[in-house]
Amino acid sequence: MTLVKPGDWQPRGVAELEDRALQALRETERSVCVTAGAGAGKTEFLAQKAAYLLQTGLCPAPKRILAISFKRDAAATLAERVKRRCAPEQARRFTSVTFDAFSKGLIDQFHKALPDAYRPPANYRIGFPTSDAVNDFLRRHNRHGVNATQFQNALIRRRLLDGDQEVNGETEALRDAYWRDQYEYYEEPVLTFPMINRLAEYLIRTNHRVCRAIRLSYPVVFLDEFQDTQASQFEVLQRAFNGAGTVLTAVGDDKQKIMGWAGAMPNAFQAFRDQYSARPISLLLNWRSHAELVAVQHIIASNINPDVEPVVARGQRNVEGDVSAIWEFADEETEIAVISEWIEGQVASGTPAHDIAILVRARADRVENELGPALADRGLILRNLARNVGEISIEDVLSEELTQILMPILHLATSKRHPEAWSTALENFSRLYAVSPDDDDQLQRLNDRMQSIVRGLRAFLAEHAVAATNPNQISDLLIEEIDEALIRRSTPAYQRDADYLRVKQGFDLLLAEAMNESDDWRAVLDRFEGRNQIPLLTVHKSKGMEFHTMIFFGFDSRTWWSLTPDKDEEKNSFFVAFTRARQRAFFTSCLRRGGRITWLEDLLGNAVPRIEGVMIL
Repeated sequence: MTLVKPGDWQPRGVAELEDRALQALRETERSVCVTAGAGAGKTEFLAQKAAYLLQTGLCPAPKRILAISFKRDAAATLAERVKRRCAPEQARRFTSVTFDAFSKGLIDQFHKALPDAYRPPANYRIGFPTSDAVNDFLRRHNRHGVNATQFQNALIRRRLLDGDQEVNGETEALRDAYWRDQYEYYEEPVLTFPMINRLAEYLIRTNHRVCRAIRLSYPVVFLDEFQDTQASQFEVLQRAFNGAGTVLTAVGDDKQKIMGWAGAMPNAFQAFRDQYSARPISLLLNWRSHAELVAVQHIIASNINPDVEPVVARGQRNVEGDVSAIWEFADEETEIAVISEWIEGQVASGTPAHDIAILVRARADRVENELGPALADRGLILRNLARNVGEISIEDVLSEELTQILMPILHLATSKRHPEAWSTALENFSRLYAVSPDDDDQLQRLNDRMQSIVRGLRAFLAEHAVAATNPNQISDLLIEEIDEALIRRSTPAYQRDADYLRVKQGFDLLLAEAMNESDDWRAVLDRFEGRNQIPLLTVHKSKGMEFHTMIFFGFDSRTWWSLTPDKDEEKNSFFVAFTRARQRAFFTSCLRRGGRITWLEDLLGNAVPRIEGVMIL
């Protein structure tokens, strides 16, 4: 493939990038630390930098770019953007994963190199320990005076079998007992992601072949949302890339740090700049929101960091009336009724239902039970993205590799013409079957193979009514035709049966839900993907997303009890959630449920007025 000279390269798929983004993009001789606020286009910047490095040959074949994100959907979105901007053979050299998936992939691939005492059994499952579970462990080991949170933080800080780290014999014994407990006490062995990160750090530290393989594969590394990096994760990076000549690009924003409770470093960007002599660059444009919303965002940001630089809004306002307000209701019944009617009117006026989000502080299931029926009475669907189908959330099912492979084929089988699905399916097959885009004969065979699968599935769907079909039949048919072994070999996260089957079950259960509510196959797919459904999610789940209009449901001092002037992380979470809005962000306040958050209302002032909720209709 013909390469572009670096001086001739231009951004792909966007009208422009700000000058500072171009500087950070073209910096390839040293690592870069990019501070980018809400709406600055961090994902787009990384996609453009990947395109620049791949299309100019500055990252030459067969070398790869490793991009590490914190959320699965963020990793999938970044990979998709690179696919749209690069030729297939270039996009295949871009690896976009979460930090947890990167570490887990190392453990699954090189588990035999781990010491016997820490090597996880093959049938382990991923666990997310609660304080109750940790306290139960401490009680069973007669350690009643140990705080569960402090103990978990100690587990994160401690490296495995490292003689250079100061050792406390009592702590070491308790740590070892915890590992044995995770492997032996439960019906299935359990690994937490902090444990996986520690195993990954040990592998890279002690096995030069593993370390060398990583360094040879990835001369370029991207780190998204770096402000939420844990010390143990940073150590994995240091072990893998220190002294290797690897060029790293870290992107993020301290005002959006929301993972301090999980052990995020208090000074991640400073540590990165010091460790890698990184060049600092700040992006100052907001491409998502319009000026009025950006002005409110700046009020909140200035409370978090008084020295924050003002950003320039590049989004355009496309709505009339208030763009932000607190809607006050006397009781929950009125609140539910008015919000439902208002949303119905907005959808009728042309705003897609999936672009109006309901955000809650916690307990999304309770709000689903309260608001869902009222919306259903008006012909609207509320979808709780945080809800699990089997052992995986709806949000995660939609971003899984298996879903990305199967859904384009399903769209082709239910549509007369779907160019986007055909292009995506062909790219997927080319990757799965390792067919070069320059091999016309193989591409034609692949094209014929895909057509055959689509025809077979189309015939199956024509012969089987939605109500009379088991969703497992559909996924089993497609997976058999494509080749399950091939799918699993191409996806490192599916190497273990437990991980693959968890995703497969989630896909089938979500498809079953869609089939129960629709009698037409095309409607089933829309239902599965959440089209024209109102997303319900927690503020933490909203990170990385954006919506035309957002409604913060239950904005009161009882629900948001921890949102106080001295709780930086809670203010960060609030800021992150507010900045997801492109056009409008509203709050509902029910006097019967809880009091006002006076300090925040005083801070926002006239920019976010308080009005009677019944007046919005």
